Amino acid sequence: MELKDLNPQIVWKNFYSLTRIPRPSKKEGKAADFLYDFGKSLGLETVRDEVGNIIIRKPATPGMENRKGVILQGHMDMVPQKNADKVHDFEKDPIEAWVDGDWVRARGTTLGADNGLGVAVAMSVLESKDLKHGPVEVLVTVDEETGMTGARALKPGLLYGDILINLDSETEGELYVGCAGGLDITAELPYGTVPIPAGYKAFRLNVKGLKGGHSGMDIVLYRANANKVAARALLPLLRDMGVKLASIDGGSLRNAIPREAFAVILVPEDKVAQVEKSVADTCSAVKGEYASTDPEASVFLEAVAVPESYIEETAALAAVRAVSGCPDGVWRMSDAVPGLVETSNNTAIVKSDDGRIFIKTLMRSSVDSAKEAMAEEARSVFELAGFKVDFSGGYPGWAPDSSSEILHLMKDVYKRLFGKEPAVMAVHAGLECGILGGAYPHWDMVSCGPTILSPHSPDERANIPTVEKWWRFVTATLENIPEK
Repeated sequence: MELKDLNPQIVWKNFYSLTRIPRPSKKEGKAADFLYDFGKSLGLETVRDEVGNIIIRKPATPGMENRKGVILQGHMDMVPQKNADKVHDFEKDPIEAWVDGDWVRARGTTLGADNGLGVAVAMSVLESKDLKHGPVEVLVTVDEETGMTGARALKPGLLYGDILINLDSETEGELYVGCAGGLDITAELPYGTVPIPAGYKAFRLNVKGLKGGHSGMDIVLYRANANKVAARALLPLLRDMGVKLASIDGGSLRNAIPREAFAVILVPEDKVAQVEKSVADTCSAVKGEYASTDPEASVFLEAVAVPESYIEETAALAAVRAVSGCPDGVWRMSDAVPGLVETSNNTAIVKSDDGRIFIKTLMRSSVDSAKEAMAEEARSVFELAGFKVDFSGGYPGWAPDSSSEILHLMKDVYKRLFGKEPAVMAVHAGLECGILGGAYPHWDMVSCGPTILSPHSPDERANIPTVEKWWRFVTATLENIPEK
């Protein structure tokens, strides 16, 4: 079976179109062109703002002109993650999506269901001729995944609606009314290099086989972080066994739990057996500790060519200690919402390059003061290790509104359709609603979506039956929007 054969066909057709268009964050120009041309081809008013956000307006169906205006909102960019053995250029190549039973997956890469399915549903509402609805606007933002710059740059007055339905959640049957805010931390340490003397052998330390995942949605699963595992393996080698660090490279995106990390090390010839045993012991410990969450975890050495130089010892050991000491994973669970992560950090990227070691993290919290406290904890670790620290990209959370009219309406619609009430949730991931609500404080907002598992990783997959339920739910909601 192919995507075009799935129901609802209009949604999967539009999603398939999006999979053919490369659209990694900050490189969404082709997707923006496609969406702009799509709106124009339907004869609809279509606007591209200064940063590339696309707005498309569809008039109300006859007799529903006095209903409140609804904005359907999603983002056009996707997280570009792939398995190490997969040859794929996210700036040029289409996503190879395929049907696996009740799931749609991609071959060795992220699928882009986050947030391609949300955009596909919004496109389908614009394209459909048999739906009943009041005035509809579709807002598709750029660069949600790496800074929410599209949402940040949205100017007041461009959109006219009263209600925003965000289409970027990932569990069908749940309505989201709050989300975490976020903060980026970048730590930088300059280093000198030392020529490699005789008597050393070179190895690459590999951390592989981890599941990774979305640093908001999946952080509560307590999966291993490849950068933390690499630092754990490296620390005794550098501190106690005379091993030198030539390079380190782990993780690639702030909002993805790192699945792989690599380091080139120089081992004294008389310490090879000792180092091999230490790495094997680390691997055994990690596999035991993460047997349920990361059963394929692997830490191993492979011989490589000897490089020209290594990172001077003080900087190398400081960097490994900083990664080891950096707070990571769930920091605190919410007291207000059972089962919700309140505050977390993802030690996302560790990289040596051109005389500098960089450590990049993404912190999330639904409590601003807790986010600030965790950030200061991380700053203290980095500065004690000699790093220069920069905070950037901070964005606010979205506070729940229990009196929301659209929330109560959507609960009623869902119960009529499916015989049960949806769960009302807050999410630890960062949705754009908090930022958008700053520019449009009058908006009544809810987020919903189909079931998508393991976003931000090559294991990302979308559940086909929930997409059909979600489409029915969104279109029924539009039909029942009240008058102004």
